[in-house]
Amino acid sequence: MRLTRRQFLGTGLLAAAAPAFRPAAAMAPAVQGAQDSLAGRGATGTLRDPAVVGRPRLPTYPRENNAEIQALEQRLACSCGCTLDVFTCRTTDFTCTYSPKLHAEVLALHESGQSAKQILDTFVAKYGEKALMAPKAEGFNLAGYLLPGGLIVAAGAALAIFVGRRKEAVARVQSKPASGSPPVTASPAELERLERELADVQD
Repeated sequence: MRLTRRQFLGTGLLAAAAPAFRPAAAMAPAVQGAQDSLAGRGATGTLRDPAVVGRPRLPTYPRENNAEIQALEQRLACSCGCTLDVFTCRTTDFTCTYSPKLHAEVLALHESGQSAKQILDTFVAKYGEKALMAPKAEGFNLAGYLLPGGLIVAAGAALAIFVGRRKEAVARVQSKPASGSPPVTASPAELERLERELADVQD
């Protein structure tokens, strides 16, 4: 069957425009597959699902983040191994499962009427000295606080002594006469005689 030029061009245009009129439902699987191939999608869910960004968080209340609780938790170390304090860890790392539990313990102890010192002592009794961001300044720990400062003071004193002695040595060297011009020990009469003889030689 022979086609005219107009029929041939019309058939080509219809074939090219056919995908644009395909029903949206038929294209949905292809679009979903393309989205799922992106980072953060696929087996872990799509970006529309808030659960994929981490575990759900319980709502917080103002009393949980007042200045006293913050200051207390900043002195307690998180036990997840992040080297952060409890407050920083629970407010920045939403994947940590340790800091929320430690936070709940702090709240329970605080609401039971314990003071900040009592709460710290309770944590140390339960988890050991590693529960604190900084060890207590007592016993052997006191040496850890004083030794660095003492070493800095001693090093500064030694440097000051060294610089002082160095300046004294330089001053002594500068005060000595040059080795090529020894001091004059002749009497005035001898100097006058030397001048006359030098004048006779020049004449």
